[in-house]
Amino acid sequence: MTKAIDILSMGEPMVEFNQTREGGGATFLRGCGGDSSNFAVAAARQGARTGYISALGNDSNGALLREMWRAEGVDDTYVRTDEEAPTGVYFVSHGEGGHRFDFCRTGSAASRYKAADLPVDAIARAKVLHLSGISLAISASACDAGYRAIEHARASKAMVSFDTNLRRKLWSLGRARAVIWDVIALADICLPSYDDVVQLCDLTDADAIVDRCLNAGAKIVALKLGASGALVADAQQRHRIAPYPCKAIDATGAGDTFGGAFVARIAAGDGIEDAGHYAAAAAALSTEGYGAVTPIPTSHQVRALMSQHLPAASGATA
Repeated sequence: MTKAIDILSMGEPMVEFNQTREGGGATFLRGCGGDSSNFAVAAARQGARTGYISALGNDSNGALLREMWRAEGVDDTYVRTDEEAPTGVYFVSHGEGGHRFDFCRTGSAASRYKAADLPVDAIARAKVLHLSGISLAISASACDAGYRAIEHARASKAMVSFDTNLRRKLWSLGRARAVIWDVIALADICLPSYDDVVQLCDLTDADAIVDRCLNAGAKIVALKLGASGALVADAQQRHRIAPYPCKAIDATGAGDTFGGAFVARIAAGDGIEDAGHYAAAAAALSTEGYGAVTPIPTSHQVRALMSQHLPAASGATA
């Protein structure tokens, strides 16, 4: 069967209030966020046909998210409207220690999502289903829905993409470890962040972490190393991806941009090394503006940066 959708992303969309330097820190920009939503937008800006699975409240924040998805070409057909729950919001503040997140998400529409709400036919028509640790952590019903979505994806020969995105405030470390490693075992593409996975497996060496993910069952691993770039691998090859130069002012959503760009290029047929370089360039550009969505680059911008600078430190490691 021809797949009509490149990537379906599933999780919790949120409206973001991001602190700026104006007004002595009292000014916040309203925008859109949520890791799996950022991922979908990043993939769409690289040319992938994307859709989103979730629920929103019948409120102005939900309307803002729908307006954004439609402008970005992300199909929101599979996003329910929950008349009894709000859309989640969060605040980003900046200080010497980096950026801090404060969430108002308890009882959000997305957290009330159930397995019975899944668009099974759409999942069957997708090349890739994407979820994150947050998609599974926001509630028991959302976790069940995530597992059921993975079952449908595997039954229809869709790839499963998974970003660990550990949020300790959402669940205990013990439960997070159990669920996240269980889903890594089901994933075709695993997108762990270094700081997350260190807590999940008590390893600190990047190669050892990648080995742990591959041995768990992941087919492809793209370990995000922040300012140090990335390490991408499968059973046959391994490549260190050096970071691209940028003038970073806000790293909010950079990991989501990396993931969306990486999976978009894998879905388009790229190998893991080429996809890794592309995603690193996209992530670098995404840090040059405020907010999770606005700074996400287009494919033209990513290609322009790549044509100017190919990191010399990249290459196969073993």
